[in-house]
Amino acid sequence: MSARRSAPDQLRLPLKRDVAPSAAAFVRSGSNAFAYDALAAWPNATGRVMALCGPAGCGKSHLAALWAERVGAVPLNGSEAALADPLELEGRPVLLDIAQDADDETLFHLINLAQQDGGALLMVSRPSPRRWHVEVPDLRSRLDAVRVVAMEAPDDAALSAILAARFAERSITPGDGVIDYLVLRIDRSAAAAAAIVERLDAEHRPVTRALARQVLGASADLFEEPSEGLQP
Repeated sequence: MSARRSAPDQLRLPLKRDVAPSAAAFVRSGSNAFAYDALAAWPNATGRVMALCGPAGCGKSHLAALWAERVGAVPLNGSEAALADPLELEGRPVLLDIAQDADDETLFHLINLAQQDGGALLMVSRPSPRRWHVEVPDLRSRLDAVRVVAMEAPDDAALSAILAARFAERSITPGDGVIDYLVLRIDRSAAAAAAIVERLDAEHRPVTRALARQVLGASADLFEEPSEGLQP
């Protein structure tokens, strides 16, 4: 009878657990501190409408979801926001993700609703509202007056946290130095972090620095040349 394989050599099935965004999983860092602090104290006297903007994968939807959970906001999404029941939005905070895809009438109505007692509107998008294409002049002036808080692409601390969260979703414990190694070499986005973790998981082997080097070598679309002086 053959000997039983040790735990590290056993086949690991590529299982992924759905993990809801949580405050513990969000790391406040230089790339998001301004937006994090702004939402922590809002809505307040600075106004009832705010826009949260930043590049793809910077964590803005995660941060917005934490705000929505804290204040009990109604979540809406882009062009689908037009289907919401106006009566359910009165006197309540609203989170509008992919806000630039909402039509002019819906945006105008949501901004007006935000002025009611108990109301607030957080609009999330990549571009600032000042760059959205709208046809209604009065809406244009209102969007130009909206307070905008920006997030940047994840820095080292934020990207490390994103990678750790993606590994945890798949019940993977990466080897020593793996996350630090990846942080220096992948694009700075949540999408790139999720993609490299998925590819590592597909190898069905312990996730070591050697495996990370191998997978990155075959994944040119995720690779970002490290700065001079960094060790391979």
